[in-house]
Amino acid sequence: MATIKVAKTELEKYTPLTPQAYATMNLMGIPIEAVHDQEVEYEVLPNRPDTLSVQGYLRAFKAYFGKEPGLKKYTVKKPEKDFVVRVDSSLKNIRPYTACAIIKNLAFNDAKIKEMIDMQEKLHTTVGRNRKKLAIGIYPLEKISLPITFEARKPKDIRFIPLESEREMNGLEILQRHPTGREYASLLDGLEKYPVFVDNKGKILSLPPIINSHETGKVTYQTSEIFIECSGFDFSILKKALNILVTMFADMGGTIYQMEVVYDNKVITPDLSPEKVKLSLEHTNKLLGLNLKEKDLETLLPRMGYDYAKGTVMVPAWRVDILHEVDIIEDIAIAYGYDRLIPQIPKVATIGEESEESKLTRKLASILVGLGLLEASTYHLIKEEEAKRAKLGEEKVETENSKTEYKILRPNLLIPALRIFSENKDNEYPQKIFEIGTVFKKSKLSETGIAESEHLLIACSPSNFTDLKQILDYLSKMAGFSYALKEGTHQDLIEGRTGVISIHGKETGFIGEVHPETLQDWNIKMPVTVIEFSLRELLSKS
Repeated sequence: MATIKVAKTELEKYTPLTPQAYATMNLMGIPIEAVHDQEVEYEVLPNRPDTLSVQGYLRAFKAYFGKEPGLKKYTVKKPEKDFVVRVDSSLKNIRPYTACAIIKNLAFNDAKIKEMIDMQEKLHTTVGRNRKKLAIGIYPLEKISLPITFEARKPKDIRFIPLESEREMNGLEILQRHPTGREYASLLDGLEKYPVFVDNKGKILSLPPIINSHETGKVTYQTSEIFIECSGFDFSILKKALNILVTMFADMGGTIYQMEVVYDNKVITPDLSPEKVKLSLEHTNKLLGLNLKEKDLETLLPRMGYDYAKGTVMVPAWRVDILHEVDIIEDIAIAYGYDRLIPQIPKVATIGEESEESKLTRKLASILVGLGLLEASTYHLIKEEEAKRAKLGEEKVETENSKTEYKILRPNLLIPALRIFSENKDNEYPQKIFEIGTVFKKSKLSETGIAESEHLLIACSPSNFTDLKQILDYLSKMAGFSYALKEGTHQDLIEGRTGVISIHGKETGFIGEVHPETLQDWNIKMPVTVIEFSLRELLSKS
């Protein structure tokens, strides 16, 4: 979450700042944090990164207060000659994607340069997950020769003066000696080559996701045209982030120009075409407990910055949070006013009781927390690249039309556990986690073709087989179940250090030390030992 300050004079252009106005602003879904003499400070929740800039907030504010309702239209000009970024195939397993744009007719001053830097860093921190998923570079176009190449080079072949430095460094020196390089060095850890943007004259523009060049990457008062690039691993996220940035600059008075991004094929970015989403009036009323009519939707949706007609919603290209119809229904509730919703007690007589499954999982969690383990709660979906590492093959269950890089239902809890250790490899050890959650697999016996089951995973690093067996022994004793163990094999575990767990005579899981090759695939530095088994047998006897 982040806080943004907007001048009262900007807001007063559209409505008097009365107590009633402040109360209404709080109902926008972007709550006010504080009111100062000259400014209003508001809090941006994770679902609305498009309001991380003053311009983005004012766009939402004007729509909500009825001053400029509906989908805001922006003029986007087609690429000019040499408005091209060529993406080299050497980046495939390093940082494979970029989305780019050029903005002209800007007039920078202190305030606008600060807004630009603040917006860049806030997107890095939020959408970019501290630059892991998204890195942004903004460059003065007058210092760059087009077209541009995005490629990978060996660290010693990368030489430039980093931003706000005085001497030239190579790639390794930047990561070791520059403050920003040291802070984000882990993002390039283990790579033989690093990504770089290079202009047509061979000048290096930046080393993403670390830092820009001081010569070609510093925007000043004299800058009137800029080149923007967003790089990362999920092209859909990069496009959304770029859309947020270019619309901010357009609201500053700039003109948006597209660029050709050349992979094996040619992609044009940015694309501000709205997404069409079908909306069911019946479903809307059912979820909200209202009796809205078609004409009500035609009034409410424009207050949240949408266009609407005959069951179809035009979603702005900068709204990263709209993944499903229900997200639009939430915005309808905001436009309608949560203060107008009347709570009702359901007309159903029931006696509440905790399920046996809930009792068991709560007991297991309590025991493991008492042993000093941290409980994890990961996504039910995993990434395509994670499925390849796990060699799922034809057994993977893939979702249709996923809006994120998470596309495949997890077949076990081991994959997300390895992700956790990989993402925390530079944090303090020992690391001890557990998770109780649902896993999925294909099944001809299921009506949906997918079978679900509850699993328990325990994973520790650094650790060995004996350590985890002691935890399993204690857990079985305290939870009141018995188990048998025999030698077995698992593709991700070390042969001879792997056991098959049987509960009530049925094989239900495994225990073992993760194989060094698997650790290397996940870029995990310390040994990991895991237990994973199904809770089906425990639940059937509870």
